[in-house]
Amino acid sequence: MYDAEPPSPAKLALTEISSGYGAIDIINALSLSVATGEIFALMGKNGMGKTTLLKTILGFVALRGGEIRLDGASIVGTSPASLIASGLAYAPQEHALFQDLTVRDNLRLALRSDAGLTQAFEGVYRHFPFLKDRLGQKAGTLSGGEQKMLILGRALMLRPKLLLIDEISEGLQPTVVEKIAAALKEERRLNNTTILMVEQNLDFALGVADRWAVLKLGQIDDTGDVASGSRGRILEHLKI
Repeated sequence: MYDAEPPSPAKLALTEISSGYGAIDIINALSLSVATGEIFALMGKNGMGKTTLLKTILGFVALRGGEIRLDGASIVGTSPASLIASGLAYAPQEHALFQDLTVRDNLRLALRSDAGLTQAFEGVYRHFPFLKDRLGQKAGTLSGGEQKMLILGRALMLRPKLLLIDEISEGLQPTVVEKIAAALKEERRLNNTTILMVEQNLDFALGVADRWAVLKLGQIDDTGDVASGSRGRILEHLKI
């Protein structure tokens, strides 16, 4: 088993964690650390436990063993709502928009009150300026790529200290993927946002991430630095 150690103090530290559904463990004694301000790409074939791992961090899937720490403090047993209120954001793979609500209302739902709403909107427009002209449009009438950008924009409304992203590029045109990549890199540059992204698009992942890991059967099978030119190693794991 590989333990992916960050180059600086960890924003997120997972130590020997296990979780799953029913009698089946999906995540098996997994250890992983993500440094403050780092973009970390988690890859692997379908069914290896990537989404389950994100949902375990968020508290949607109960932890069966191990420890999860955010900024050094345990978050085990903390409710998803409390985690989100404390600065953890999630952009899920599945469409998580209210299709009959407007773009504005979908973005507004990220905040508990209207305090700072205008400033939060401006932060989203910096990455996705088209949303400013679509505030009154129902989210369900946006294209698939526009909806993904809205999902990511909503996750960024609170300027999270830790952002979890689940296959945001799936099914998107290259031009949209480029916009999302630019948004993630700019968000990190502006706010030192830590990002843990589950991703199947290797070019996208390696284009934005600092480090990577491959998940296999609920454990870290390999890990490395993007700068080290480890594309071949990843391809071998993914068998693309």
